[in-house]
Amino acid sequence: MGQEAPAVRLPSLSGGEDVSLNSLRGKVVYLDFWASWCGPCRVSFPILEKLANELGPEGFEVLAINVDEVEADAQQFLSDIPVSYLVVRDAEGVSPQAYGILGMPTGYLIDREGVVREIHQGFRKSDGDQLRAEIVKLLGE
Repeated sequence: MGQEAPAVRLPSLSGGEDVSLNSLRGKVVYLDFWASWCGPCRVSFPILEKLANELGPEGFEVLAINVDEVEADAQQFLSDIPVSYLVVRDAEGVSPQAYGILGMPTGYLIDREGVVREIHQGFRKSDGDQLRAEIVKLLGE
C-alpha cells in the first residue's frame, strides 16, 4: 500500500483492444483478481457491478483480471454472472505475480494518481458497505 500500482496491459475477455491500468489514470479503480473456481468471486461480482453502476459517473471503475488457464471457464462464469465493467484475462499469471497475489479474490483500491490505497483479500457480502465507503472517500480526494 502507498506505492504506485504495477502496470497492467491485458486482452479484454469480451474481445477488442487490450486494456491498460494506465488508461484509467484519473479515476478511482478497483483492480479485482478473480477465477471461475473462486466461490467468493460469485459474491463479489454482483456487488462490484452495483458499485460500478452507482459510482461510475463520479469517476469509479472496476478492472477485473481473470487468471483461469482455460478461457472457456471464465466465459462460463461471466455468462452465469454478467457484468458491465472491464474484464481482462491473464492466462500467463504475470500480473498476479507483480502484485504478489496469495488468494482469490484479491482486490486493490487505487486512487486517481495510480497509488494502491487499500488491499482486500477474500470477499464476503458484508464487505460491500465498507468497500463503498472507501471508494467514496477516495472519490472525494
